Amino acid sequence: MTDQLTTLTNETVELLQALISNQCVNDGTPDSGNEDVSARLLRDELEGTGVDLQMFETRPNRSSLIARWPGTDPNAPALCLMGHTDVVPVSPDGWDHDPFGGELIDGEIWGRGAVDMLNLTASMTVAFRHMIQSGKRFAGDIVYFAVADEEAGGVWGAKPLVENEWDHLRCDYVLTEFGGIPLHSPSGTSILVTTAEKGIGWRRLTVKGSPGHGSAPWGADNALVKASAVVQRLSQYSPKAKLDELWAARVLALGLDKDLTGRLLDPNQIDAALHELPPGIAANAHACSHTTFSPNVIEGGVKTNVIPDKVVIEVDIRTLPGETAADIKAHLDAALGDLVDHVEYEDIHTDPSTASPTDNRLWEALVGSTNAAYPQAKVIPSIVSGGTDARFFRNRGAIAYGAGLLSPAVDTVEFFRRFHGHNERIDVDSLRLTTQLWLDVVDRLWD
Repeated sequence: MTDQLTTLTNETVELLQALISNQCVNDGTPDSGNEDVSARLLRDELEGTGVDLQMFETRPNRSSLIARWPGTDPNAPALCLMGHTDVVPVSPDGWDHDPFGGELIDGEIWGRGAVDMLNLTASMTVAFRHMIQSGKRFAGDIVYFAVADEEAGGVWGAKPLVENEWDHLRCDYVLTEFGGIPLHSPSGTSILVTTAEKGIGWRRLTVKGSPGHGSAPWGADNALVKASAVVQRLSQYSPKAKLDELWAARVLALGLDKDLTGRLLDPNQIDAALHELPPGIAANAHACSHTTFSPNVIEGGVKTNVIPDKVVIEVDIRTLPGETAADIKAHLDAALGDLVDHVEYEDIHTDPSTASPTDNRLWEALVGSTNAAYPQAKVIPSIVSGGTDARFFRNRGAIAYGAGLLSPAVDTVEFFRRFHGHNERIDVDSLRLTTQLWLDVVDRLWD
């Protein structure tokens, strides 16, 4: 298997490089993404396997690919391997190498999407093709799903396809992004696997004022000035932490001293305790234990000498389990205080938090496969701060996990910085481990 795995890993590397170079950049507008390019590439990769390949174009040039390999037992649970093909925009000046070059440098593939999530999409494609070509049959169906528009909420990808093409996507289990992050401590290694994700509550805030001449600003009702105060209050607002079993398991896996562990598990002390963690770990830990508010877009003003009467702010809000649209409004009201009457709220996108249980065969297969690579490691269920297309499947009753497997050489703090950041890259050894993981999970799932 060693020589075979080397071949599969090399195929994963080459496919990842090609996917990166396709530049399927999704800026959130309906006609961005151009995922049809990668959907056709992946269709060509699977052509000749004998499996039925179907393209679904939800908008011009925004295609997704679905393939289904039937199992031998129609009553056995079906597994879906889902990877998205779109990536977020880049700021090229912040990169050390071409963000769409897909270069292999010192054992790492560089480029936008290398960790989110073209690495998993490429490895799933190679593993799925190998499963078919191996001649081995499995009890349940295996569905391959290369989907568009994940980075903008799945509006032109998973959402309509799960709703309207369920006969093609029907499954009981789903594996997607992201997991397999090793946490090393004196007490051993723990591997995080995503079993839940925070909710999405994107909001557009319109701040109102009165127009006037810029030469006489004293006492003016300047919407931009008020908007700056709104942004400041949102950036400083931090509701009380909500800590659950997933949080407790993650904290214990860090292997910290007893005092810091205790404070991180105390909702009244956690905010101060987070400052004692490494910055990258702290930011992720804060996001997994709090509802968060990130004002990321602002538009307003018409001319240098005109006082603006309207400024629009778009805020990325991520909610914890159990929170609703009413809770989001209550948070915004609390954050803005006396400015609330000057601001109108508009719902851009709302999806509640979702989660999957771990008392099932897929979890057992994941644990066993992970331990094959990391003997004695504890596999820890965890919540992810970003949204994934798993939520659409969970809402249909499927069990969905974010998986994968990173090599011991990956620095966890550095890895978290690469998501939507500069110098995104993945090492070849992680691609090897992840490609093997998909094969192992399928071997164990229906045993």
